[in-house]
Amino acid sequence: MSTLLEVSGVSVSFDGFKAINNLAFQIGERELRAVIGPNGAGKTTFMDIITGKTRPDEGRVLYGEKSLSLTGLSEARIAREGVGRKFQRPTVFEDQTVAENLMLALRNNRNPLAVLFSSPNRADHTRVGELAEEVGLTAHLGRKSGELSHGQKQWLEIGMLLAQEPRLLLVDEPAAGMTPAEREHTTDLLVEAAKTRAVVVVEHDMAFVRRLGCKVTVLHEGSVLAEGSIDHVTQDEKVIEVYLGR
Repeated sequence: MSTLLEVSGVSVSFDGFKAINNLAFQIGERELRAVIGPNGAGKTTFMDIITGKTRPDEGRVLYGEKSLSLTGLSEARIAREGVGRKFQRPTVFEDQTVAENLMLALRNNRNPLAVLFSSPNRADHTRVGELAEEVGLTAHLGRKSGELSHGQKQWLEIGMLLAQEPRLLLVDEPAAGMTPAEREHTTDLLVEAAKTRAVVVVEHDMAFVRRLGCKVTVLHEGSVLAEGSIDHVTQDEKVIEVYLGR
């Protein structure tokens, strides 16, 4: 599997505190990866660096087959290059329907002037239908997004990100606040998404991570403490000590 993203020797400090410390991380083209670790391990800063929200003090972040350096690029440019990010709290347009939200996301990805002076075509409507099916919201296309459950809003936001055709999707704690049934659907959704793109899931819920059935990276004090299968990392003495407890 060819490497899509390579982070090497990355460090960043805030007021003398090293949030990321000589971090090395790689993910392949169509790979699902879970990132876990205690609070303050650097998980959010790690995502901030990849998406251009935070500039590292040193190190390299290379992306795609041309090894594009992401460290000097704006957040908007990185998003255009195909890096999508979903934050913990869903941000959907509550007064718009599910279909309208998906359509906005789809057309957001295009030339703004072209979008302004054209109406959605048949292909757009077809794609919205496909996205709704992919995230399990076909029955809710006509509903206002504000009426959806917390879990359904999370799925809609994932659908809106998928509309932008990202090659790398970063998802922050998708299982938080979900019912067991919603968590199960979210697992399926992310596993399916990773068949066509790379997906990084930052999560605290170990049962959820286990269900993802993917390679796990454990961060601690801004660097990788352990990496491997869920069984491998949960049996690692250092991981037990700093994160899982006895």
